[in-house]
Amino acid sequence: MTFITPFNTKNVLAGAGTAAKELIEEVGELDYLFVPIGGGGLVAGSAIAAEALSPGCKVIGVEPKEGNDAYLSLRQGKIVTIKPPKTIADGAATLAPGEMAFAIIKEKVADIELVTDDQLIESMKFLGERMKILVEPTGCLGFSGLQNSKIDLKGKRIGVILSGGNIDLERYAKFIAQ
Repeated sequence: MTFITPFNTKNVLAGAGTAAKELIEEVGELDYLFVPIGGGGLVAGSAIAAEALSPGCKVIGVEPKEGNDAYLSLRQGKIVTIKPPKTIADGAATLAPGEMAFAIIKEKVADIELVTDDQLIESMKFLGERMKILVEPTGCLGFSGLQNSKIDLKGKRIGVILSGGNIDLERYAKFIAQ
């Protein structure tokens, strides 16, 4: 067998970027695109797609406050490795962004925002109650970043990547019951 990293190969980045590609092709150009960050593949691929299809779009990566490896890396201009984070966003509990992904993040991602686990739960509740969609904590990062952003977004065209519903109902129910 061949191991394929989930966030650090050209083909994975290209595949991940199709989410942003399809969104922009369907709704048109965006001013902002909020994207979850784990190892960085989804946000890197999305940034490439946004640059090509919506050149004025600012891509905002979002990761958990306790798993802030990409945030710290972007601020320091080099890959930073953190201790194993404790977060409900298990798909974003990475120790460091991938090298290939980080090179693209440095060049093409406007900023990275951080959200708390409590903010993720509130976003999961909103999506479940109002939108009738079940989204796992990691997949909810982009939406939570949008909900809690300090950016003035009034009158802007905004896209959000919701990237997964990989959560069992018992765990989901526990989160939203809090």
